[in-house]
Amino acid sequence: MSYYFWINIAAISIPLIVSFDSRLKFHHKWKYLFPAMLATMLVFVPWDIIKTSMGVWGFNQQHLLGYWFFNLPVEELMFFIAIPFACVFTYHSLGYLIKKNHLKPFAKSISIVLITVLTILALINIDRTYTFVTFITTAAFLLIHLTFIKADYLGRFYISFLFILIPFLLVNGALTGMFTPEPVVWYDDSRNLGIRIFTIPIEDSVYALLLLLMNTTIYEALNRKRNSQKAGFNKPSTNSH
Repeated sequence: MSYYFWINIAAISIPLIVSFDSRLKFHHKWKYLFPAMLATMLVFVPWDIIKTSMGVWGFNQQHLLGYWFFNLPVEELMFFIAIPFACVFTYHSLGYLIKKNHLKPFAKSISIVLITVLTILALINIDRTYTFVTFITTAAFLLIHLTFIKADYLGRFYISFLFILIPFLLVNGALTGMFTPEPVVWYDDSRNLGIRIFTIPIEDSVYALLLLLMNTTIYEALNRKRNSQKAGFNKPSTNSH
């Protein structure tokens, strides 16, 4: 098996097993998570195909199984399942373990700061494809959240993202050459800022924020829609007799 394959397995294995914990019961939420992952893949897989064909990034064949979808290795498709699964599991688990939404009063301010900084960095780096597209898309999605979605869970999401940063560094570090002589995924640094967190392009952290927020947004929308339907179904009738 390939190195990239085992990175995906390592990322998803513990969350998958613990999903059946009698307290967390995350397996009951899979009916919301899997459509969220599929919908998000419909955005990120074409993006990935285009950026790979442009040479913004690419894959080292010696770390792969050798099966391809267009110009993407099958392990890259697994990535869009394993990582969102593990991260939404973390989001769900922290919601169970930490009842209070500590960042709720600051979520709007955090979002505004992120939108402002990402937009400025995108506009002054239009010629750097990875930087511009990732930063401006993330800023736009956050703006949609503030303007239209107006979710009360953004604070919880930001807390979970802070927890996710440690495994993120390990997984992305493994992919970008932190533990191997050659990386699994290579980047053309002329298309990004050239700033690395260890071996990880800083853009990857923003890419991860967008990927995980999109998954969480759809997951929450489906989950809350179902809960509201249940509440409506169970609401006592007020008709007089």
